[in-house]
Amino acid sequence: MTWLLYGATGYTGRLIARRAAARGLRPVLAGRSAAKLLPLAAELGLEHRVFALDDAAATRRCLEGVSGVAHCAGPFSRTALPMVAACVETGTPYLDITGEIDVFEALHALGPQAAKAGIVLLPGAGFDVVPTDCVAALLAARLPDATQLDLAFLAGGGASPGTARTALTGAADGGRIRAGGEIRTVPMGSRRVRAAFPSGARTVVSVPWGDVSTAYHSTGIPDITTYTAVPAAALAAARVLRGPLRGVAAAVAGRVVRGPGERTLDGSRSEVWGRARDAAGNTVTATLTGPNPYSLTADCVLRVMPRLPDLPAGFHTPSRALGADFAASLDGVAVRVEPLR
Repeated sequence: MTWLLYGATGYTGRLIARRAAARGLRPVLAGRSAAKLLPLAAELGLEHRVFALDDAAATRRCLEGVSGVAHCAGPFSRTALPMVAACVETGTPYLDITGEIDVFEALHALGPQAAKAGIVLLPGAGFDVVPTDCVAALLAARLPDATQLDLAFLAGGGASPGTARTALTGAADGGRIRAGGEIRTVPMGSRRVRAAFPSGARTVVSVPWGDVSTAYHSTGIPDITTYTAVPAAALAAARVLRGPLRGVAAAVAGRVVRGPGERTLDGSRSEVWGRARDAAGNTVTATLTGPNPYSLTADCVLRVMPRLPDLPAGFHTPSRALGADFAASLDGVAVRVEPLR
């Protein structure tokens, strides 16, 4: 199977490329910078293709002969739609590792077009949002009439440059929740909940995580809030980042942040807590523990790519495409669903 890894020289892209080569897989490495791409391709002995997504003809040409695309070049708010357009035109199945709410919604709207083209669109096929989406689906299966869903996560090990840029850019737009089935903007950190993570209970605050989009499409639950642990200083900074300040902060983060090293990747963990409630007050909770978010993302992409061409055409969330138990099949992941209360 020949598939294309676009954004191969970014932090996550390099991790996926190296782990693919270690498993004997041979993706075609791709990106816009020949100077960065050539050394990595030579190191791993892999084919490479250099093209920029703003060149539509070159993008279509470089998708020739591949059975799928793993798109890992953010920010996806700028890069996803050009790549998806090329995939639709060339009949190439698509996945990405975005966690951006607006990208999920845009690709969901393109689902009928993808189905007509005979291809799958599977965004969020990494830590954003496989663990949380699968927890949401498990909770919905246990409590089918749920009307409210809370999802919280802890991501150990620190952020990559791309994640830091995207987080600063998105946080400056405020928080997002789903209420009555509609996505609404609210102040960052305006909601708090005590989440019973496996490592211990933590107070977490609301943040605009991808499940505000995807969990609704996976479960139909109309009220959804997503949470994580955020220092008070970081919340205050996010609230003042407006206009030019946002772009400056994102650019600085992209230069300063380096991403976790191998020791941190091996030594840090991720956790998810979820709770669903129905109108009668019945609740069910679930937890997930897993490896560092970047290690989980790499494992997820490498497991999904062989399955991508065989999935039904159209837009999918991870749990809809792969099943609610998919996250539990990943290396080092354990899931527990508590009894109904």
